Parts: sequence; C-alpha cells; structure tokens
Amino acid sequence: MESRSSKRTDYGNIPHPIRDDGAGATDFGPRDIMRDIENPDMLIPPVTDTGTIPNLKFSFSDTNMQLNHGGWSRQITVRELPIATTLAGVNMRLTPGGVRELHWHKQAEWAYMILGRARITSVDQDGRNFVADVSAGDLWYFPSGIPHSIQGLEEGCEFLLVFDDGNFSDFDTFSITDWFAHTPKDVLAANFDVPESAFAHIPTKQRYIFQSKVPGSLESQKVSDPYGTVPKNFTHRLLAQDPIVTPGGTVRIVDSTNFPISTTIAAALVEIKPGGMREMHWHPNNDEWQYYLTGTGRMTVFAANGTARTFNYRSGDVGYVPFAMGHYIQNTGHQSLWFLEMFKSNRFADVSLNQWMALTPKELVEEHLHVSPELMNALRKEKWPVIK
Repeated sequence: MESRSSKRTDYGNIPHPIRDDGAGATDFGPRDIMRDIENPDMLIPPVTDTGTIPNLKFSFSDTNMQLNHGGWSRQITVRELPIATTLAGVNMRLTPGGVRELHWHKQAEWAYMILGRARITSVDQDGRNFVADVSAGDLWYFPSGIPHSIQGLEEGCEFLLVFDDGNFSDFDTFSITDWFAHTPKDVLAANFDVPESAFAHIPTKQRYIFQSKVPGSLESQKVSDPYGTVPKNFTHRLLAQDPIVTPGGTVRIVDSTNFPISTTIAAALVEIKPGGMREMHWHPNNDEWQYYLTGTGRMTVFAANGTARTFNYRSGDVGYVPFAMGHYIQNTGHQSLWFLEMFKSNRFADVSLNQWMALTPKELVEEHLHVSPELMNALRKEKWPVIK
C-alpha cells in the first residue's frame, strides 16, 4: 500500500516531498534517502495533517546497544522519546545460559517473550518463591521491589521489558553483585555468619548480564519453600489466549482481570491483516505505549484544536499516543502487522468512534456531520477493534 500522498516523479524510485496537488518541491540536498523511503507519510504528510504534535516515534535501531558476554540490551525511555512519560521499554537478548543477574528495581516489570525460551525466578516479600520457564508469546510481571532473574535456555531468548515509569533506566537497578561489591567484607561475614574468606572472590562491580551454563530441567531447579509459592502467578500465556476475531485481524487483551498480578500495566496484542486497520478510537484511561513486532503501518494522531500528524512504523519501532488523543493504525504492507499497545493502568479501555456514533441518537449525529444515510446505516453498535 503506497502513501496516500506520494507522487511518483521522473527521478526513479527516489521519493521527493511533492504532494499530488503539487504542493512541495524536489529535494536534492543532503538527506537520508533510505529513511525517506521508510517514512513516506512523514516526507509527504497527508493534506489533513496540520499543526504541531511532538515526535511520537523512536526506533530501537537508533538506541545505544549495551553488549555483554551473555547477551545485549537497549532501551527507550524519556531520554530517547521525551513524550513517553508513563512507560519505558527495554529490548534484551540472552544467549543460551546467559543471565540477567539477580536484581530488583523501583518500577514494576512487564515482559513479552519475542522468541526463544527463558527461565525466570523470584521471591516475594513473604518469602514465597517462583521458578518458571517462558516461551515466545508468554508474559511475566514482577511488582516493584520484588527481586528476580532471567536466564536463557537452550536456544537463548529475546524479549521486551516494559516499566511503569518513563524515567526508568535499566542501568539504575539494584543488583546483588553491585550490593556485595559495595559492602565491607566484615559486614557481609556478620550478615551471613561465615568467615570473611567466603567473600574473597566476589565481583568488584555489578555483572548485569553474564554468561553461564544452560540450567538443568525446571524440576531439578525447584527450591522447596516452607512458605509455599507466590499466590498470584507471575506469568501468563498470551498467545494461548483466545483472541477477539474480526474481519480485519485479531486482538488479545490482557490486564488485571485475566492476569491478576499485573496491576499497573494493561496491554493488547493486535494483529492487523493486509488491508486492515485498527479502527478510529481513543483511550480514556492513560497514554498508549506501542511496540511493533512485525510488518509496516502508519498511524495518524488527532490532538484536537485542528492538529493531526501521521507517522510510519515498522518492526522494532516504539510508538506513543498521549492521553485521550484520537488515532487509527493502518497496515501498509503485504503481511500481518503485529504490535503491542500498553498502558499504565490495571484495566484495558478504549472508546470506538463507530460504536459511539451508533449508540447516539441518529438525528443528533446527522445534524453534526451532514453525512449520508449510507453511513448512518453502516454504523455498528458492537465494537470491532480491527476492521477490514
């Protein structure tokens, strides 16, 4: 699907900022042509775009990659995307046996497994432990302050971590090795009632991610706990969840109603088939933080007072929609567009423009918009999150 506004010229496949109505001009100056090709609706905005809206897009490909023996990580926070104040994201890869060390942080952690398998561990404030394996399409959630770890299994893994604070930094976490390194050995000896010599070889700084051997079976790693296991499961199998199916795609919604431990982050995994669209809507509870998994798409955000702006997205991009702003997302490619939409909330909520109009007195809607009976008869009282 080409840009609604693009105009092919005699300059081959190099796009120029010229709209079909003739607005614009050629650009032969310094430029990143590959970026312009990837962002056709930003190079040639639709005529309906107007006014000033902050940047609502950032790619993980433009972030700093932290490389370690055992894996890598990169993050998008308010430092990279200033508008994204409610949530921050970390994309992480662990090798087979690679460990994200035992740690905790002030923010809650919500995670989506992109590929591979991992083992996660945790212990809550009442001494109840949790050890589980997660695969592609699974989620986990650790409440703020609860210690945990992640380790890649035989095939390694890659995942997205989302934190309920846009100012989060994955390098500002409380790590077990960092604490040991900055505690006098006589204090460690007194705390654990062992000789100081037991700490002769502890790391001198935090390890963050390090290489280890692939752990044994889950059963062999179980630790008996006199206090039992955590009362609310820290994992959820999102892809195993029955989706909402519409002609344009599928939606799987997960929040505290079906993943009870996840009290600060709600989400939806959305599939938009080729030619489909995430319908015109807005969210009445909080800002929306998006992560694009596969495919290509475009989103126009309406910010009231005559302002709107269109952005193009592809795999690995993060999108953002400020609170209550109207928007839609179209699939611009030839494969399904999959993305996550997430909110700092215990419940997922959206308002459908179509449903709102259908459930409002017909005469009132007609007087507002001067639309034809054809539109009025096509309105749906049932919500279709994705349309064809």
